[in-house]
Amino acid sequence: MSQLTYLRGGNVGMVIAAGADRLPQVLHWGADLGTLQANELTELLRAAELPVVPSGLDEPYRPGLLPEASHGFNGTPGLQGFALGRPPGPQPQFDQVHNVSAGPTRFSFEARDTTAKLTVRTELELDTHGVARMRHTVGNIGDTPYALTSLYCHLPLANRATELLDLTGRWIRERTPQRRPLTYGTWRREGRHGRTGHDAPLLMVAGTAGFGFRHGEVWGAHVAWSGDHVTFAERLPEGYCQLGGGELLGPGEVILAPGNDYSTPWLYAVWSDAGLDGISGCLHEHLRARAHHPERPRPVVLNTWEAVYFDHDLDRLSALADVAAEVGVERFVLDDGWFRGRRHDGTGLGDWYVDEQIWPQGLTPLIEHVTGHGMEFGLWVEPEMVNMDSHLARAHPDWVLRARSQDPPSWRRQQVLDLANPQAYSFVLQRLSDLLSEDDIAFLKWDHNRDLIDTLHEGAPAVHGQTQAVYRLLEELRSAFPSVEIESCASGGARVDLEILQHTDRVWASDTNDALERQRIQRWTGLLLPPELVGSHVGPPLAHTTGRTASLGFRAGTALFGHFGIEWDITATTPQERAELRRWITLYKQERALLHRGVTVRVDHADPAVWVHGVVSTDGLQALFAVVQMATSVAARPGPISLAGLSQHQLYRVEVLDLTDNADTGAGDFVPSTRGNLELSGRALMRVGIEIPTLNPERLLLLRVRPADTDDRPPLPMPT
Repeated sequence: MSQLTYLRGGNVGMVIAAGADRLPQVLHWGADLGTLQANELTELLRAAELPVVPSGLDEPYRPGLLPEASHGFNGTPGLQGFALGRPPGPQPQFDQVHNVSAGPTRFSFEARDTTAKLTVRTELELDTHGVARMRHTVGNIGDTPYALTSLYCHLPLANRATELLDLTGRWIRERTPQRRPLTYGTWRREGRHGRTGHDAPLLMVAGTAGFGFRHGEVWGAHVAWSGDHVTFAERLPEGYCQLGGGELLGPGEVILAPGNDYSTPWLYAVWSDAGLDGISGCLHEHLRARAHHPERPRPVVLNTWEAVYFDHDLDRLSALADVAAEVGVERFVLDDGWFRGRRHDGTGLGDWYVDEQIWPQGLTPLIEHVTGHGMEFGLWVEPEMVNMDSHLARAHPDWVLRARSQDPPSWRRQQVLDLANPQAYSFVLQRLSDLLSEDDIAFLKWDHNRDLIDTLHEGAPAVHGQTQAVYRLLEELRSAFPSVEIESCASGGARVDLEILQHTDRVWASDTNDALERQRIQRWTGLLLPPELVGSHVGPPLAHTTGRTASLGFRAGTALFGHFGIEWDITATTPQERAELRRWITLYKQERALLHRGVTVRVDHADPAVWVHGVVSTDGLQALFAVVQMATSVAARPGPISLAGLSQHQLYRVEVLDLTDNADTGAGDFVPSTRGNLELSGRALMRVGIEIPTLNPERLLLLRVRPADTDDRPPLPMPT
């Protein structure tokens, strides 16, 4: 007799069947089914009974949370491995299920395979925002070591999910979407970078035909792990369809000694019948509910990299801090180049001591100058890496992570420091602790500028242990210095996942500050993360990564919809540029409560050259939208745009915000029209939309939406 568990959270429901001799199976994952009585659950179980198919199993097998090949499942197995030192045994079959625990939002069980001498514990949670997460723990109860090959979490998909979307990319072109039919077979994405990767799928989404941002039924899965990983979707001719994933283990990477166990990363899973924005909304609210989610307003950042690169000088950086304070910056971050011997990217990594030649009095004079302006001070570090041209590498060549006598291929002229080595780990922890103790440092920009290649630790693949060591290092620092915030940067966006965000406070989405590229990158990073966790900076007019030139309005309007910052030598700006930048910073400070607590919306517009996105307050009463011209449109006019996510019956006033130098900074007009502010109901704004002027490529129109009966907000202060 099966025991049925019904989990509910948000608008999502999950029905799980558990028996004493078969691993639990998910009968339903999708829309909340409402209140179900015991007899209805029993009838649901009867309705889900599988028929016997021709030339198939006499007793049909429904794959569960851990599908077993030993029961006839021929898709991606949940667990694979073998016992060392004895002949191959049968495939694992967990036929003794016990300790089933169920509540309104949690389900867990334990099971045993007495032949393979393994145990498994599975935990499944569904939170109040509709976000599910699951993990397995496998234990060795035998008397010989067990080599674990793979252990993946699985969840079923409805057969009506016929399309797939995931992301790929490269350095400075992260988060590139790709779509394909979900046909028979397996679509498997493997990340083999030793970090999450620029090409990580981020969120693998299956959905009904033609799903978009605001329509369609969709299911998504994310593997929360910062090392090698697998995410997959598969459809089998037997009629099964599923999403899953887990850690990608190297040969011999996890060998369980008798009595030891291994836990998978959490697999996060989301469902919505309101398109991609629906699952993003669930994930954003889930992240905002974390105990350690940043609560105070996200400060305006100035990062010095594209302002000075390696050219560090106290007077020059003090002048930069002066202008930063003048335009309204709240956090000043000193990037690469402050430590011993660091004149270019080929030397010094690992020597985490302030360079006495550049900074004879240490960083204290600069830090006091910065904090004297009321700004926080932040510092760039790359603790997991080492240049071979460094005192550290010369003193401890054995601390370099390698698989053979010669070094792995060089990448940015650096190698990886073996943090699973207790001595190397202790050295890095001590140096970072000393830096944070000696000076008033409020923020670390934590970089990771290469993949892990050809690496072993004590004869076994090293990615698993290295990743766990990084998590421990971050947690020790956060425990010792709880007020210090940390950014996850990895050549830009190569370490963006939900587990690194358990240990850090924001991510750097990409090393490019080219606003056109950033529009794409931020749009799709937002599939998983809310804006306040994604650093977004105003770069110089000429982007050094792409050579593209963009107006200040386009650059600042792009950065506005993230954690706003600047990465530009603003000492070389004109008074007009500074004045305009100051207006954008003022607007960000006025609106960041909305931007960082509201609901992200992305509109499905008919013209692919026109993107519409925004943030709507949770009560639906106010919003900020950007209409972005990504390229030249084929049509002479783009057609009406819909302002999604508003309250249908509310009457709104829509105004254009023009912050350019010659702007009237009060309520703007729809240039070139003279119709002034519009007042329309939410129903009309969403269903009829409004016509906008034809924009040149790489331009944006910023729209502020407020209730029509709200007093006019005072204009943005004009600089003196």
